[in-house]
Amino acid sequence: MARAVDIPYTVRRSSRARRVRVSVDPHRGVEVVLPVRAREREAAAAVAELRPWIERRLREAAAVRERVRERAGTVPYLGRALRLVPEDGRTRVHRRGDELLVPGADPAPALERWFRRAARAEIVPRADEASAAVGRPYTALTIRNQRTRWGSCSASGALSFNWRLLLAPEEVLDYVVWHEACHLAVLDHSPGFWRLLAAHRPGYREPRRWLRAHGATLVL
Repeated sequence: MARAVDIPYTVRRSSRARRVRVSVDPHRGVEVVLPVRAREREAAAAVAELRPWIERRLREAAAVRERVRERAGTVPYLGRALRLVPEDGRTRVHRRGDELLVPGADPAPALERWFRRAARAEIVPRADEASAAVGRPYTALTIRNQRTRWGSCSASGALSFNWRLLLAPEEVLDYVVWHEACHLAVLDHSPGFWRLLAAHRPGYREPRRWLRAHGATLVL
């Protein structure tokens, strides 16, 4: 962990990076990505230059972490709060109404596995409906844990979704599914894509704004 102007940060070198990039994650802190041949002092210079922006993002990150702490003992599920009930000896998560029976020690890995299974059960029928509506079938559907993407659609018609969408309100999940399904017909973000999405989900702007504002809170 390095420091510049009293701001701690980590450095990661990437063969794909063409310039110095600085990011602030609410849960991982400040990261500087350097091209392989960049000098180490370029990271400190970038952090110093971007200090006002970084400090603003760090304040926002602190607010995000506080919102996550406030739901201690519960996890969100498509707009509902499910209460965690730890049980010694349990290895798998089981839902009982608005309760989740979870392992007594470190339930996070078992919770993620449960959410991945639940995500497939929630997303597949939505994707089937949306792809049929746009008249383009998908070729595969996978559930992932991407750091920065909520969904994707490949040129071959393969759809991918982040399981953490289940931590958001249901209309946000619906928006992302329809967004990616519309990419089956229009792969880019041209005006034609947005017209197609608006034709099927005329209220898409509100969940889109919600995801941009609150996406960082969608963690266990």
